[in-house]
Formats: sequence, C-alpha cells, structure tokens
Amino acid sequence: MTDAAALLAAYDAQLRGEVETHGADQVERLGPLWLVTYPGGSGYVTYRDLGGADAADVRRLVAAALDRLAADPAVTEVEWKTRAHDRAPGLHEALVYHGFAPEDPESIMIGPAEALAVDVPLPDGVTLRRVTDEADVRAMAAMSDEVFGDPPSDRHAEQVLLRQRLYPDMELWVAEAGGRIVSAGRLEPVAGTEFAGIWGGSTLPEWRGRGIYRALTAERARSALRLGKRYLQSDSTEFSRPILERSGLVKVSTTTPYVWHRAT
Repeated sequence: MTDAAALLAAYDAQLRGEVETHGADQVERLGPLWLVTYPGGSGYVTYRDLGGADAADVRRLVAAALDRLAADPAVTEVEWKTRAHDRAPGLHEALVYHGFAPEDPESIMIGPAEALAVDVPLPDGVTLRRVTDEADVRAMAAMSDEVFGDPPSDRHAEQVLLRQRLYPDMELWVAEAGGRIVSAGRLEPVAGTEFAGIWGGSTLPEWRGRGIYRALTAERARSALRLGKRYLQSDSTEFSRPILERSGLVKVSTTTPYVWHRAT
C-alpha cells in the first residue's frame, strides 16, 4: 500500500463508527448505521461502510434513519457524514430527496504526529499557550467568529465550553500578540485509537502568512506525542489544506456533510 492508502486504512479502521459517538445522549443501531443524538438537539449518522448496499437499500436506509431521528422533537438538525471513497450508490440523490443539503466538501488530512512536531519560528512578540479558563475560551471563540465573518454572539463560545465539559481531554491552543488572541485551534485525542484530531483552526487575516498556524500545529503535534498518539487528523477547508500539507499532512479522501433542518 502507498502511504496515503495506509493512512486511509487506519482512518477507516479507527475513526469511524462507534468511536464517533463519544459524548452522545443516545446511540441506536440501524443496520450498518450508528444513529446519534447529541446535547443541544443535533443528530448525526455515521458508519464504517454500508455493507454492500445497492441504491434501493441506500434509499431505505436514509428514509429509516431520518424517520427515527426526526421522531425526537428535540432534534432540530441531522448531519449525515459522507466520504468520497465509500461505495454508496445513489446516496447523494437519496439524501437530497429527503431534505438533506450538501455543505462544502472538505479534505480528510492525516499525518504522523512525529513529523509535524518541528520547530517553527514565530514572529517577534507572538507566543503560544494552552487555555482552559472560561474568559480565554470566550476570547478565542470571539476571534474565530471574527475570522469567519459571524456576528458577535455567545453561541460559539457556549458550544466550545460544552465540548470542553464533554471531552475533558480536549486541548485549546492559542497564539497571542500584545495580549490579543490572533490564532487558535483544538487538539482532540481519540480514546482507544492512535489518533488525535486538530480542529477549529483560525487566524486573523492580518496575521496570516507568518507561520503562526504552522507553529500551532507543531505545538499540538508535540502534545499529541506526549499523550501517546501516532497520527494527527483533520477535515480541512481549501484554505487550511495547503497549510496542513506544508506541515506534513496528506489528503487521503474527501468528506461532505449533508444536513437536514427541521422546518419551523
């Protein structure tokens, strides 16, 4: 196998299915599927593979999965996570027919943590640190909202704080300059696997192109190694993919989330 193929095989074996249900309120099996509900009214559908299902089987699975999750009035949205390398005939058509809308595809990036744990010079006055206090988490979330053009609100911060409670091993890392957070990202070790995820990367526009996010990635790689993790994984937008490639991660496939929203 090529390196990319070996990494993809490790991803499929270790990061799919039951391991994705950590922190759920409820988990139910439906054939090859895991149907998951999370605090806050989010549903999620995942699987390792579809067990050789044909297009007719796939249509029945999509309909049955949505019926079960939507039967809970607390569930306001459902995400069905697809992967481009799966054999899933007719899945796109079935999801769209049942009201799921595709979001932007993302690259599945994987790389050895050891190769990413390198020294990256920082601009003068920029420092890195791990944050845990609520005030720091809120400042980090506000910076990320600014980067992505979202209006100021407490929603993102509350989501991160909830995730911090659900996943006590999660680490939040920031870069600061002059007392202001200018870049940030999460490290999420995956229990029982060789992987840790790197998520939530964002950098203020005026601070991009200076190696800050690469340095944050390297710092998280060092932390992952201390935790005994072998690989880092991320689902990346086309903005962050080239940065992670320069850091040593490899694109092994793509993933596209399809999301259903309950009509109001």
